[in-house]
Amino acid sequence: MRAHESRPTIHIPRTTSHTLAPRTGREGREGTLRYLKAGTGAPLVLLHTVRTQAEHFRLLIPLIADRYTVYALDLPGMGYSEIVPGASYDEPAMRAGVERLLTELDLHDVTLVGESMGAVLALTTAADLPERVRRVVAVNTYDFRGGIARSSLLARVVISGVLAPGVGPVIAGVEPKAALSKILQGGLGDKSALQEDYVDELLQVGSRPGYPTVARAVYQSLPSLIAARSRYREVKAPVHLVYGEKDWSRPSDREANKRLLPAADFTQVSKAGHFIALERPDVLADLLNAVAWPPGPLT
Repeated sequence: MRAHESRPTIHIPRTTSHTLAPRTGREGREGTLRYLKAGTGAPLVLLHTVRTQAEHFRLLIPLIADRYTVYALDLPGMGYSEIVPGASYDEPAMRAGVERLLTELDLHDVTLVGESMGAVLALTTAADLPERVRRVVAVNTYDFRGGIARSSLLARVVISGVLAPGVGPVIAGVEPKAALSKILQGGLGDKSALQEDYVDELLQVGSRPGYPTVARAVYQSLPSLIAARSRYREVKAPVHLVYGEKDWSRPSDREANKRLLPAADFTQVSKAGHFIALERPDVLADLLNAVAWPPGPLT
């Protein structure tokens, strides 16, 4: 992170921040990637949702760090990863960032855990790197039309405005705290699970120079997440699909993924919404700790 840039306002105990430098010879389209690291044990990589960052897993990391070495990545251009002018934010480009983490740190026997957009990237990364991925936990995969626009009328209006030609970049740069909070609460069964300091952290990241361009590009690239479903059948690692009962996905969306991944385990979390890592981190921790390797006592 450059000295003049803002720093995270949230610190996760026993967690350290690290960076990966860009690879050379990539025509200037790669930037520095930031990730958090905690714990001991087999490697587990956390991949966050649209418009969030590694701190999205602030409540989950302490619950699993006694059983795994946890790596929580800021996806390209998001969180405190470098914003590169002209970079792509479609699914293949974001997946390339995930694969940089696995290959440059030479991680093997990896458990990939992704929520929303991160769940899609966990599955497609597993398809690309079967020799490195041991298991995938895909939480509320964001691979259906409508997505966050199904959250509320406000979300539909804001996202439509961000995507609109002409005024879109201006709207993307205006993010009132009340509006962001309301949109995020639309992804929660328990609205109180959205903590104010987390919203403040997201707003700080949103004020980084160039971030509105990134946010708009991510929303424009969401159809590439739908297209990525064609890769699911290539995944060789065991998969566990996790959905919140009140997730934005419809039963037909969930059944479609069950058909693409017929051997996958399936869990539906009662009363939970899209952001399970925020409101029910205990459910994810129990699921992950139960299959940790090598086995050990739960804490």
